[in-house]
Amino acid sequence: MVLHLTAGQVHDVKGLRGFLDRLPAAPTLIADLRARGISACIPSTACRKRPFAYDKTLYKQRHKIENAFGCLKDWRRIATRYDRCADIFLAAITLAVIVIFWLRE
Repeated sequence: MVLHLTAGQVHDVKGLRGFLDRLPAAPTLIADLRARGISACIPSTACRKRPFAYDKTLYKQRHKIENAFGCLKDWRRIATRYDRCADIFLAAITLAVIVIFWLRE
């Protein structure tokens, strides 16, 4: 597993650029990477005249990931990125994840 931590003000796309070549081949990704031949799994809006198809099972998995990030953002220290050192920030995330999973059991 490779971990890449960028500065707090850096957009996610800039952090992803370094990983695009290392991504494994996949038929579907829960994002949009058409340039690599990977189809998106994002539903269209309700007001769209011609909605496009998407895999609902895969989209439910995306929802779980978004909920996990939402739980992490409940921790003020992580949401506001108080820690300047990447190691301490990663330790704070690790501690938060441990407590979140411990409370859910």
